Amino acid sequence: MTGPVLVPILGDQLSPDISSLADRKPEDTVILMMEVAEETTYVRHHKAKIALILAAMRHFAGELREAGWTVDYIRLDDPENTGSFTSEVARAVERHKARGVQVTEPGEWRVRQAMEQWRSDLPVRLRILPDTRFVCPLPDLYEWAAGRKELRMEWFYREMRRKTGLLMEVGEPAGGQWNYDHDNRKRAEADLLRPRPLRFVPDEVTEEVLSLVQARFGAHFGALRPFQWAVTRADALKALDHFVTHHLRDFGETQDAMLARDQTLNHSLLSPYINIGLLSPLEVCERVEAAWKAGKVPINSAEGFIRQIIGWREYVRGIWALTGPDYLTRNALEQSADLPAAYWGGPTKMACLKAAVAQTAETAYAHHIQRLMVTGNFALLAGVDPEEVHRWYLAVYIDAFEWVEAPNTIGMSQFADGGMLGSKPYVSSGAYIDRMSDYCGGCAYKVKDKTGPRACPFNLLYWHFLDRHRARFEKNPRMAQMYRTWDKMAEAHRVTVLAEGTALLERLHRGAVV
Repeated sequence: MTGPVLVPILGDQLSPDISSLADRKPEDTVILMMEVAEETTYVRHHKAKIALILAAMRHFAGELREAGWTVDYIRLDDPENTGSFTSEVARAVERHKARGVQVTEPGEWRVRQAMEQWRSDLPVRLRILPDTRFVCPLPDLYEWAAGRKELRMEWFYREMRRKTGLLMEVGEPAGGQWNYDHDNRKRAEADLLRPRPLRFVPDEVTEEVLSLVQARFGAHFGALRPFQWAVTRADALKALDHFVTHHLRDFGETQDAMLARDQTLNHSLLSPYINIGLLSPLEVCERVEAAWKAGKVPINSAEGFIRQIIGWREYVRGIWALTGPDYLTRNALEQSADLPAAYWGGPTKMACLKAAVAQTAETAYAHHIQRLMVTGNFALLAGVDPEEVHRWYLAVYIDAFEWVEAPNTIGMSQFADGGMLGSKPYVSSGAYIDRMSDYCGGCAYKVKDKTGPRACPFNLLYWHFLDRHRARFEKNPRMAQMYRTWDKMAEAHRVTVLAEGTALLERLHRGAVV
């Protein structure tokens, strides 16, 4: 065949330097971009998440055309759209008489498995290329992991620091420490003068997408408007600049804090732009490092942010690649309860859970401590099936793609991988939430009450969780002290805690409002 090479570009591959285009020339290439129904509904994604991806895709297609590329763009409402990647690629191969298909590897296992099937389903040669936008190529990750008994993020992070040279001075970590996390756990105070994240007004292209999403996915979770996310690289770069200029300085100290009336504090809100390809992880980290070198931000803020990107983000991608698609079915603690209706906006008397879910519905965003120590913590304590928790996080958050979301949920948040990713389950009583937030003051429950009708559900379920999983965790060196504390409590108190915790779980499982 003498036709062009067909290059499918997915909705999270919106980078002009994507590997599938690196060796291509416009005169011999057709780029295929597809809005397909199966990607919008395999979980019921938040309306704003669907809108972000579709709007960013349409803008990116326009930029590619301006750069001289031929783009075959299949819209969601095209009456001939078959609704699947495989069918649309097959149609495009025939339509353009393509001589081959070249694509960058996807982040999702299910999409990768579908692509592998193209080798036999398509009448042309298929090339699947590595995604070079990550700092750590997968072969390097496999080499690092080989023979290790524990795949701890801290050791991986140090390798990434050495590899990139970020915050390094003559081969040693800047400031003499690898990690400044101990400086980054302060409670935040309300501040009406704190800058707010940069927001963007939808243009005509985005407005068209918003109308489509409302018409087609109006019953999905979450609010669609006001829609204020960046959908182009130019605007994503403005958001990066705004964060570094106005928020990075104080990011470190307050990154774990939660305030009911300040949903974002000093967080960057850049993760959606990195995850769909509008920003590269390395350019973001280099910009943060430059601000530190210029003396504009303290090292604890710069290091804390960079660790999230080249440490944690790269690390969970590696865990995902190492474990394979069966990772989604892991359930080491054998938890099987249904996700409470409160996660979908149902009533709850818990102020922290209500605030986190309401914010998620309104903005498709919550920061990492709201996800880990409120919604994730409660689901784990309540014995919820980890696959249900995973599907919820994947659906409701604007930055959630399976390769990054699933390890964070299945592994870190729900300990369903049995400790591969984390050395202990992230569970806490209400005291942690009270210390790091202002939620508890307006709650129907009393965070200081350990038992009784107004006892904080986190207080009851924390000890209930530890008791029912004692055989697994009591010898864990990071949890042994909590078991010693439990054992020192009066027997009558322990009996009451367990009885009230069991009753609380039964109410949850019946669908009662908690």
